Formats: sequence, structure tokens, C-alpha cells
Amino acid sequence: MASAAEQLARNLNFSTFAKAKDLQQRIWFTLGALLVYRLGTYIPIPGIDGDAFAATFDRAQSGIFGMFNMFAGGAVERMAIFALNLIPYITASIVIQVMTTASPTLEALKKEGEQGRRKINQYTRYLAVVFCALQAYGIAVGLEASEGVVSNPGWFFRISTVVTLVGGTMFLMWLGEQVTSRGVGNGISLIIFAGIVATLPAAIAQTLELSRTGALPTIGVVGLLVLAVVVIAVIVFFERAQRKLLVQYPKRQVGNKMFQGDTSHLPLKLNTAGVIPVIFASSLLLLPATMASFAAQGDAPGWLTTTAAVLGRGQPVYLAIFASLIFFFAFYYTSIVFNPTETADNLKKSGGFIPGIRPGERTAQHIDYVLTRITIVGAIYLTLVALIPEVLVSQLNVSAFLGGTSLLIMVTVTLDTISQVQSHLIAQQYEGLVKKSRLGGRRKK
Repeated sequence: MASAAEQLARNLNFSTFAKAKDLQQRIWFTLGALLVYRLGTYIPIPGIDGDAFAATFDRAQSGIFGMFNMFAGGAVERMAIFALNLIPYITASIVIQVMTTASPTLEALKKEGEQGRRKINQYTRYLAVVFCALQAYGIAVGLEASEGVVSNPGWFFRISTVVTLVGGTMFLMWLGEQVTSRGVGNGISLIIFAGIVATLPAAIAQTLELSRTGALPTIGVVGLLVLAVVVIAVIVFFERAQRKLLVQYPKRQVGNKMFQGDTSHLPLKLNTAGVIPVIFASSLLLLPATMASFAAQGDAPGWLTTTAAVLGRGQPVYLAIFASLIFFFAFYYTSIVFNPTETADNLKKSGGFIPGIRPGERTAQHIDYVLTRITIVGAIYLTLVALIPEVLVSQLNVSAFLGGTSLLIMVTVTLDTISQVQSHLIAQQYEGLVKKSRLGGRRKK
């Protein structure tokens, strides 16, 4: 039999959405916040010669600049106040999460509940400010090294650039938190999603222009479109894939009645970590690569130029590090969001058990074993989806939007947002049914 939640989900329709006033307000708030973000990507930092920087960016956009520009929603090519986007905040989140497992103090804060979570979030913001300031200073120095880009080089330009870029990232952090609490959720992911989608028209125009000039054959354009469709289909399939563990509940007696034992399933997602491993891996790679590329534009030492070349998009070292980071964060984030021991304890308390497996520790070990196996498959799927199109796109010299990373983020965030909206609608419909039952009970009395 279908669960109550499944039955409510089947009954969702447009009239249910029309009655969900709270959901409508959340959607309008989310759209307004994303509009504010998009406007900020067009406000340039002071002291930059737009034409000179555009020429510098055009020479490097096929490499790591193009990838970073995609995540920033085009803010890099305009050197806007949101050029750093949320990359420093994501990097800080990675560092804090890793430190939480290694530091007893942070681990104790995590166990304190909501209050501890707020303190950890505050530490993450402080660390994000530090990362952002260092990266902004590196970008300012790199811009000064590029001939003709900065009108008046010096400490005033560096300080103003650092303040502007740090302020832009801090504002996006606050905006993402507002979307999470007052919007439809997933504020950070939605901001990155909006930035990627905003580059779609320019990416399509660039690809068509390459085809028109003969730089990219027509068969190449058709191949890219087919590849994009196949990648999207693969992403949807794997993101919906689950490994269901059979759970049985024993017979129970209530009074003089004996109730038959029930069966259920414990769903384990093939990709429990979602798009987080790819975002984290991209963030850690983009920051040093972009700073090295900026600094290497001028009279830079040989090692810096070599670093920029080695970490260039599509290079073997870049791809190897990218794949390793995806695997690491796939397992690491899965261990954070899913606790086999806690799940086994909850099953034991409710009287449920997996057939053939002892309740308690043996059940936790079995769940962990199954979860590890499917996570390996999920990590391989994430790596292939992110790397194979990445290699082809870098070889064909087309927009980063057509790469597997951008498609993965777009499809995954879309699926998550749809699930969030459905959850709000189900909650709205459930509240309506409860009110009707209460009114019906009062009338009978």
C-alpha cells in the first residue's frame, strides 16, 4: 500500500498550488533575491578599464577563467562586485566540516543542536571573510600586473578592491541564507544555479558563432547537443536511483487483537551526497588556478606560469586532482549526512529489523557495507559525468556551460527544488485535511 505522503503527492494539482499562499510568497521571494544577485553581477569594481580587461579576459576565457566565470554568472568577465561569488564561503565550509571531525571542540558544538550549529556557521563566516580577503588581494595584484587594466595602481586600488569583493561575497552569503529560510530552500545552490543558467544564451551564441566561422564543424555542434541530452538523462536516472533494504516488523498484540507484521523499505540513494562533491571539488581547484592565472598575466615568475598552465582546464593534472577530490567528498559528505549507527538504533527502537541481520551493531555494519558499495558507484558516476564532457569541451574550445559540471549542477538543483516545492504542497494539503477532519468532528458532536 502507498504511504500517506505518496497518496497526498498523487493528489497534487494546480488548485493545491493556488491555495498555497505561503509557498507562493516563498517563490516570489526567491525570484526577487535571484534578481538582486543578477543585478550585482553587472556592477563593476572601481578603478578598472573595462575594455582592457575584456581584451585580457578574451585571451584566457577558454581556460580556467571560463570555468570560474560560469560559476560567477558572468561576473568575472565584467569584474563585478560578485566576481568571487560564493566560492570562498564554500571553501570555508569544507575546511570547517573537515575540522569538525578532527577537533573535539567543534565536534562537541555539533552535538549541541541548533545553538551549536549557529556557532559553527558563525565560524564558517569568519573563515570565509579571511579566504575572501586573501583571494581578493591576489586578484587585485594580478589585475595590476595586467597592462592597462587598472587606471591607478597602488594601495588605494588594492584596498578598495578587497573591500568591494569581500562585501559582495558577504552579501551573497546573507542572501543565500535568506533564500534558505524565507524562500524555497537551497539558497547557496540556487545562486550558483542562477549564475550558470544566466550564461546559457551566451554559450549557445558562442557555439553557433564557432560553427558559422568554421572553427567548429556542424557535426561537432550536433554531437555536443546529443552529448548534453545523454548527460542530462544519465544524471536524472542516477539521482533518482535507490537501493531499498527490506525492513520487517514483527507481529504485535494490542489487547485481544493480533496485528500482522508489516514490511517496509529503507531507501539508500545511490548518490547520497548530491551535487556537493562536484561543487566542493570545483571550488578548491578554481581558487588557486584562477589566482595563478591572474598573476601570470604580467611579469610573473616561471613557477607561477607553470602552475597556471598545469592547473588549466582540461589538463591531465587538473583532471586527476578533480577526480580525486570528487571521490573524497562523495564519501566524506555521505558520512556526514547519513549515520548507519543512528539508523540501526532507530530501527531497533521501532521494532524493525532487516531479515537475516541481527538488530543493533550488525545492522549498522550491514547498512554501512551497502552504503559504501553504492557510494562507490555514485562517485564513479559523478566523476564520469564531470570529466568526460569536460575533456571534450576543452578540446573543442567551447563554453564551459556545455561541460558536465554545469549540467550536473543545473539538473540536480532543479530536482532538489522541485522536491522542496512538492514538500511544501504536501504539507499544505495535509494541513487542509487535518482542519477538515477537526471541523467534521465538531459537527458530529
